[in-house]
Amino acid sequence: MNRFFLSLALAACLPMAAQQRTETVLTEGWQFSRDGASWQQVTVPHDWAISGPFDKQWDLQVVAIEQNGEKVATEKSGRSGALPWIGEGQYKRTLTLPADFGHAELLFDGAMAEATVVVNGRKVGYWPYGYNAFRVDLTPYVKAGDNTLEVMLNNVQESSRWYPGAGIYRPVTLITTGKAYIEPWETFFRTDSLGTGRAQGVPCTKAYMTISTQIKGYEAGKSAVEIALIDEKGWVAAAAHCQPDNDGRVSAQLDIEKPNLWSPETPTLYTMRIDIREHNRIVDTYTQKVGVRTISVTKEKGFQLNGESRKFRGVCLHHDLGPLGAAVSRAALVRQIQIMKDMGADAIRTAHNMPSKMQMEVCDSLGMMVMAESFDMWVYPKCKNGYARFFNDWAERDLETLIRHHRNHASIVMWSIGNEIPEQGMRGGREMAIRLQDLCHKLDPTRTVTQGMDRIDNALKTGFAQAMDIVGMNYRLHKYEKALAEAPQGFLLGSETTSTVSSRGVYKFPVEIGMMKTYDDGQCSGYDVEYCSWSNLPDDDWRWQDDEPRVIGEFVWTGFDYLGEPTPYDEYWPSRSSYFGICDLAGLPKDRYYMYRARWNTNDHTTHLLPHWTWPGREGEVTPVYCYTDGVEGELFVNGKSQGRVKKNKEGRIDRYRLRWNDVVYEPGEIRVVTYDAEGKQIGEQTVRTAGEATAIQLEADRKTIAADGMDMAYITVSMTDANGNFVPTESRQLKFEVTGEGQFEAACNGDATSLEPFTEPQMQLFAGKLVVTVRSSKKAGKLRLNVSDPQSGITKAIEIKTK
Repeated sequence: MNRFFLSLALAACLPMAAQQRTETVLTEGWQFSRDGASWQQVTVPHDWAISGPFDKQWDLQVVAIEQNGEKVATEKSGRSGALPWIGEGQYKRTLTLPADFGHAELLFDGAMAEATVVVNGRKVGYWPYGYNAFRVDLTPYVKAGDNTLEVMLNNVQESSRWYPGAGIYRPVTLITTGKAYIEPWETFFRTDSLGTGRAQGVPCTKAYMTISTQIKGYEAGKSAVEIALIDEKGWVAAAAHCQPDNDGRVSAQLDIEKPNLWSPETPTLYTMRIDIREHNRIVDTYTQKVGVRTISVTKEKGFQLNGESRKFRGVCLHHDLGPLGAAVSRAALVRQIQIMKDMGADAIRTAHNMPSKMQMEVCDSLGMMVMAESFDMWVYPKCKNGYARFFNDWAERDLETLIRHHRNHASIVMWSIGNEIPEQGMRGGREMAIRLQDLCHKLDPTRTVTQGMDRIDNALKTGFAQAMDIVGMNYRLHKYEKALAEAPQGFLLGSETTSTVSSRGVYKFPVEIGMMKTYDDGQCSGYDVEYCSWSNLPDDDWRWQDDEPRVIGEFVWTGFDYLGEPTPYDEYWPSRSSYFGICDLAGLPKDRYYMYRARWNTNDHTTHLLPHWTWPGREGEVTPVYCYTDGVEGELFVNGKSQGRVKKNKEGRIDRYRLRWNDVVYEPGEIRVVTYDAEGKQIGEQTVRTAGEATAIQLEADRKTIAADGMDMAYITVSMTDANGNFVPTESRQLKFEVTGEGQFEAACNGDATSLEPFTEPQMQLFAGKLVVTVRSSKKAGKLRLNVSDPQSGITKAIEIKTK
């Protein structure tokens, strides 16, 4: 039967199916309390702490951070975000079950932390790790109709090294089925191999796959299983009819002719559909998006995707979404991944925690490879009350849940079992690493395993590094040669790199390369020449990657700023979020974004000038000008006068990847750069002008239409311009926001790590001339209108977003 008729045959039976499975995301109807006495209506996902207020007393830690090389304990006031996430929280709601259900369960994708689940007054579940998904079987405890659900959470002091969020911050799904149902976490889709052709750069001729699953509530001889892979056009690309064994298990091999392979460049997804059929009636159906692709890592060819070698252009991402806190949002994740992809990134590392299902679905659909990480600590505690309290009893259960929950996501290309684990240099650490890695291999033999090691001498001495599939090194460039010489793998990965620090739109003079530099204003220089005591500049990593084939890529710390860990200002107040990001906390690109874009984005040219050119009071002073470009040469003009042509210099530490004019003297007017490729062809130019007094508000939305589902969001970048339309980069006035129509104000953020203004109040100061307002749709189609105003001057501007 060809694909056309097979598709028709499958479709013809669907209207007759009496499908039992229902999956209801429990968004509304929740009540929340901090004290068990006063309650408020909330929607889930929910982060109870993100509204603040910021206060240095929240989770005030007096510690010496060993990972930073500190020997003396000092006060770390903003280490975990300076938000009120410590303490208990309670949620409750009604669960309504259908009369004919045979099985019922709840899937929590993440709840922070130490979740206790109570149904109809009985404890039915507990899971301590706030970053992991967990399931609760409700069947013995519920009845048809209304039932009471309660969830109790507890976040303890000094249990995190960054802002973990608080509350039921990821979705909760109620799943009901008949008595016989497909077990999702026993379902495993994998591509075994590809046919000839792909490695030669021509389309793949064939793909060979295996799908396995299990029926729970299976009665021998009563059920059959039908499996289909359906392409994006709705055609059935491959199918199988199976009879389960006595334990209800099924395994089938499927072949696809001329498959469309998943990659960051072509993120094609198929729909895996599995049906249980009893007496010619479908009693359960399970579907999931999957991708056809192969991965491997070898000494000879490094990392290969679909048979083609490539180096990771990756970033590390913490789980918070800036002003939304930990409350996961599909719109926020899509924006985040799209910003990184435009920069040219092709991979993320979920540092240092287990990812959400929603994040993996976005990475699948947009084409972003993922290193899915599990733990920041094992038995040895990095902070007083961290995951070390649970490791011995829960680590294997947590790791198994991570893999079973996520192994069907095409985007995940490797697992990470830890980050800078102190056991790498301790007796028994190697054995612990082998045990966890073996568990990964048992549950998923298709992916390799790594972890981020920062004590490489110790890790090599104990055999810890040699035991891993992939030697992941955090920083320590001066140890790369040693690791390559002593580790038998023959390659290594920059699992965490750079830790360059900068503040968007802030520039410090004189411009000097420096380590752990601090200033009175709590900001870092936007010239991208400042880094941490354990780290380096982007240029240093790139030299290794360009000159050493055995370095298979990097994951930069970090793609976006995040709440907590305000190095180098972790002893400075107020400072409550990081400076590491390539983008700031609002998601606005720093200058460094264009440095990476010039290297990683091979589809579009990049030409970016810095700093801005509005410097009242600096007239006549040396003000260096940098250009980030994929070109090799550029000519700079100040008010039409050439400052000379500059070429990239392979021998210089930072001139290999940047164009610099170090002796430019500031005079108001304009600077203009023209950039050229290696053949001398012009590839770009940019002009930056001195701005006058701000006279207008500028609004730019990331999307002009959003879904009228009460959950979708749009991000509006707010800036101010002068009478000639020039951006005013020094503006810091306070603006107010009002949303009318079919939506509401959600949050605002200006990217200033020292700001104590709450994200959820409809007003905020501009920082370096910009901020971002987030608006949320209602459930009614129409329009929402954001009005931004400056009460002092009377300047206003409005923008409309469609909801449908």
